[in-house]
Amino acid sequence: MPARVGDFINWGADRFEAEGLCFGHGTDNAWDEALSLVLFALCLPWDSDVSLLQRLLSTDEQSRITSLFDQRINERIPAAYMIGEAWFAGLSFAVDPRVLVPRSPIAELIESGFSPWLKTSPATVLDLCTGSGCIGIACAHYFPKARVVLSDISVDALDVAEQNIQRHQLSERVTTVESDLFVGLCGQRFELIVVNPPYVDAEDIAAMPREFLHEPAVGLASGVDGLDFTRRLISEALDYLTEEGSLIVEVGNSWLALEDAFPTISFLWIDFARGGHGVFLLTAQQLRAHRLSLGLD
Repeated sequence: MPARVGDFINWGADRFEAEGLCFGHGTDNAWDEALSLVLFALCLPWDSDVSLLQRLLSTDEQSRITSLFDQRINERIPAAYMIGEAWFAGLSFAVDPRVLVPRSPIAELIESGFSPWLKTSPATVLDLCTGSGCIGIACAHYFPKARVVLSDISVDALDVAEQNIQRHQLSERVTTVESDLFVGLCGQRFELIVVNPPYVDAEDIAAMPREFLHEPAVGLASGVDGLDFTRRLISEALDYLTEEGSLIVEVGNSWLALEDAFPTISFLWIDFARGGHGVFLLTAQQLRAHRLSLGLD
């Protein structure tokens, strides 16, 4: 029986909803998830004309799409991993299970030039816990004069980041460093440090849908309250910021635990027009005042 592209997308979306799939790895709804797999099966780009929905599918094309739908349902693999691509801040990135699927609300900040939080464009940027490199590479794209360092403890993640540096032809301004937090960055200072660290607490880790089990645990879990990494970050970041530098960090649902852990710090929590929460900004001056309050300087 003849079937159109739009029919298959609707059918896939209905199946995904009925099976209770989890979205949020590049898409946030069943229809977009089905669309992404259909376009992949047909070797078509995201910006294909809407008239595509009326195109008739061959028997072979229907079979390929059905196989992808079945795999998505049975194995709970995020579509971004099946496709090998995710979008972040309007840019395409190669992804695979060695890195988290890009989805941070920090993309919105990058697209706006971090306005109004940054008064001038940063000349040096550190993307700590870089994973695929999406945050740092997007910063390099939107700040065309900035030099950017992508840092991660995972060599596998840095291999993916290197692929994305080449994809965006940024090897002259973007470099990678293997580092556990700041260990491999001795002596370097940055005007902007952006961090999307592991921040999921033990309770949320235990309740995560199966889709998240395909992602590297090192990029998600961070102790009982989700703050093992962020505590270290706040205590050490000042030594790697310039005098007027800024630190921007995502901690997601762990934001309340963070405020409880650091009651003397006035975190600036950033609001997002497109959704998202748990991203704070601290200046070098704030970090210095915090250190002084603890008698560490």
